[in-house]
Amino acid sequence: MRRTMTTTPIEGQRPGTSGLRKKVTVFQQPSYAENFLQSVFDVVKPSSDATLVIGGDGRFHNRTVIQQAMRMAAGNGYGRVLVGRGGILSTPATSHIIRKYGASGGLVLSASHNPGGPQGDFGIKYNIANGGPAPEAVTEAIYARTVEIDRWYIVDAPDIDLDTLGANQIGDMRIEIIDPVADYADLMEELFDFDAIRAAVAGGLSMSFDAMGAVTGPYATEILENRLGFTKGTVRNGTPLEDFGGHHPDPNPVHAHELYDLMMSPTAPDFGAASDGDGDRNLIIGRGRFVTPSDSLAMLAANAHLAPAYKKGLQGIARSMPTSAAADRVANALDVPCYETPTGWKFFGNLLDAGFVTICGEESAGTGSDHVREKDGLWAVLLWLNILAERRISVNALALDHWKNYGRNYYARHDYEGLEGPAANALMAELENSLPTLAGKSFGPLTVRAADNFAYSDPVDGYKTPEQGVRIFFKDESRAVFRLSGTGTEGATLRMYLERYEPAEGRLDEDTTYMLGELTEAAKTIAAIEKHTKRTSPDVVT
Repeated sequence: MRRTMTTTPIEGQRPGTSGLRKKVTVFQQPSYAENFLQSVFDVVKPSSDATLVIGGDGRFHNRTVIQQAMRMAAGNGYGRVLVGRGGILSTPATSHIIRKYGASGGLVLSASHNPGGPQGDFGIKYNIANGGPAPEAVTEAIYARTVEIDRWYIVDAPDIDLDTLGANQIGDMRIEIIDPVADYADLMEELFDFDAIRAAVAGGLSMSFDAMGAVTGPYATEILENRLGFTKGTVRNGTPLEDFGGHHPDPNPVHAHELYDLMMSPTAPDFGAASDGDGDRNLIIGRGRFVTPSDSLAMLAANAHLAPAYKKGLQGIARSMPTSAAADRVANALDVPCYETPTGWKFFGNLLDAGFVTICGEESAGTGSDHVREKDGLWAVLLWLNILAERRISVNALALDHWKNYGRNYYARHDYEGLEGPAANALMAELENSLPTLAGKSFGPLTVRAADNFAYSDPVDGYKTPEQGVRIFFKDESRAVFRLSGTGTEGATLRMYLERYEPAEGRLDEDTTYMLGELTEAAKTIAAIEKHTKRTSPDVVT
């Protein structure tokens, strides 16, 4: 029987581009998770035959919220819930499950690449029926509901055994505990030439994959070791842990330093990769060659036709605004459109659904295609493996060949983390106020050509999204971008993106820090970073 629980609104339940993210201790407050879940259900208004998918990255508090979400789903009239065994479903796998089984939507319980554990972070994101993150109209409606909510609905029932496959029941609602890996692994085998990759592995292709104690471990073990034949132990840190084994599961050279150090050593395998907390991001490193996410997007797009799913070519390419323009040059060569969107995978959803694009990517280590409506870390790794197997080439050789054809976009992202909110906001406000007067000013050898705050008009539905980041364009085709990140749970993170284009006949294999030196100093001066943050250097450089 459904019970009605009275409640009052709780401050701070505004979902960002990646859902609602807070510290675990915040989610453990009475009614906190329940208020947000009920607000989601009030907005989406499920029918009695609706299916809801629930899963997460296995972080601390995951199982607790899943049990409550199932009882509340029953209280709100869902007909069926699909849950990954152990509460596990990677974000791309969740998207695929929603699409494959015709679910009305899904709950992704994750804080992505943020740390886990009792003192770590937690998050809830709602994905719609296309498998992608809820668009802004839905997230704004959810937030509006959180500020006025006065009750939530629940069916009292004992906890469900999440570790045993099979059917269960809460009230009139059927619950199915499903294998979290099988459907996704089968999809990957449809997209890529596993026979070609297996042949390359048999011929000596070696790799190391760091799952960082997070959700991708079981997926990588099944696909890389069991189906493709890489040696046992290729997947390291492959068991999802509630605190990720102490890892900060962000696949960049700083947090995945063990893999990075291995790939830069004399004993490096041919190929190295990593994924993040919920499995939607990736890190690509060849022996002695780190590939930036922006370059990875461009290189994958240029070679995607070598994989069976993309042999007919691409409809188009999309990238987030801070991502380098390397993909634009590939799109131009392929004679397909390239769309520049705000940060956030939901902006790619409309383009993918409309058939405007096939491959999308973000500088924050996210790439994906029209096979799901989320970025997909393991998908990117498998497309890289398919390309390397077909071209019989190393990562380094492929990168050098790509730059000789398209030129190189030297690129870096500087993260200033844990800033005090007022200081970060003051920096951005002062920067925005200076935009009308920047054109024509020189900073060292660089002269500003134009400056703006990026605004996006969706080519599918015309929805306008203003003020998505300050862009500074220089006369030599260099660019600097500034924006505050919405993925942290405490303090603010200022991200400064730096890009310099070097033509195909130019210097293609120089040190990135050196090549971006003058641009870095100019950008820091324009934004008065040291003045506002009291920092002389960033916390992380990617």
